[in-house]
Amino acid sequence: MSKMRDRGASSPQLLRRANRQALMQHALRAPAFTAADAMTATGLTRATVLGVCAELEQAGWLRETAERDEGVVQRGRPARHFVLREDAAVLVGVDAGQHTLTARVADLRGRELAVGRRPLEGTVGEGEQGQRAAAQERTRAVRELLDEVIAQAGDRRSRRLLTVVGVPAPVDAAGRSPRGDQGYWPAMNPGFVDALEGRVLVENDANLAVLAEHALADPAAGTATDHLATLLMGERFGAGLIVDGRLLRGAGGGAGEMRFLDGVLEDSRGADGIAALARRWALEALAAGESSPALSAIPAAQLTAIDVFSAAQAGDPLARDILSRLGERLARIAAILSSLLGVETVVVAGAIAEAIGPVLDHSRTALPHIATPPYPELRASALGRDVVVRGAIELALARLRGDPLDLLATDV
Repeated sequence: MSKMRDRGASSPQLLRRANRQALMQHALRAPAFTAADAMTATGLTRATVLGVCAELEQAGWLRETAERDEGVVQRGRPARHFVLREDAAVLVGVDAGQHTLTARVADLRGRELAVGRRPLEGTVGEGEQGQRAAAQERTRAVRELLDEVIAQAGDRRSRRLLTVVGVPAPVDAAGRSPRGDQGYWPAMNPGFVDALEGRVLVENDANLAVLAEHALADPAAGTATDHLATLLMGERFGAGLIVDGRLLRGAGGGAGEMRFLDGVLEDSRGADGIAALARRWALEALAAGESSPALSAIPAAQLTAIDVFSAAQAGDPLARDILSRLGERLARIAAILSSLLGVETVVVAGAIAEAIGPVLDHSRTALPHIATPPYPELRASALGRDVVVRGAIELALARLRGDPLDLLATDV
């Protein structure tokens, strides 16, 4: 429930809501807990804790459990234990990529219940009519995939608390994308915030990727940082940016849009991703008469970045030159982000991350020649093609843990 909804509410109502909020936040963080545990965590009295737990149990969000502390001699009446009903509702994350849709359903602890993936045929389309048709098809496909994964989740209650959708476009605070990029942005985000069932949050896909990397980093492995850039570099190039532990959004959600690279790199398609660049540079070189038996044997329409990387590993001179150029471009981009924003780690994420190792090797070698210390750490994401949908679930969990009653307001 927002602050606006609280206006005019009596002090007892506000206090009751604050008590419920504190108990739900504790239940979402803790395993089974006693009244004493909750009292310590929230500062509430025993009577208040037990009263609110009873209300939340009746509403279906908590349940009493038989769990007891092992090795503890009980005197008097055993302490009552409560636990979150993590299967009382679901959170849904969606990666609405240009060519592939992925959806993931999780319980209230973030555990995966179901996942689904499907290719998305067609292009953005030309003219208003073509763009409108593409947007309608995209919305229909996302709805169908959501129905499919919700059904896969089984008898877990179909109540959706929040659906978070990642799109390859800038997104403002209201979940909408501007009319720009020759109709690409509104086609990628055709009003999902209004078109999908229940509470919906739409976010830029690179922002979700950096949230996933930040939330799931392992401090023991030295991968945790509060100054992080995550790059999605498949067909198009986008950056998610966390500085001082906070996500950078910018006006209209435009932070991380990389069109400035057109001028900086003196390339009219400077924001093309690694996959697009590898393919384009290979085809341009072959068309100019350069020799590559490995790459020329592959039909142009079927050539991929993986083919280029494989040929380079086999010693193909043209492919190795492309790999070196890709590494230098990535190094320049990392140097810009490090110098401008002070990021200390740059992570290449998405499906391309699985094959990006050789490019990163070239980038690390190139950095000292084009930048000054300290150099950013360059690494590939371990989350693979699921980084965006994982970030969507992490954002949904963060919203739930931060203000559970905002999502549960109609039920509690």
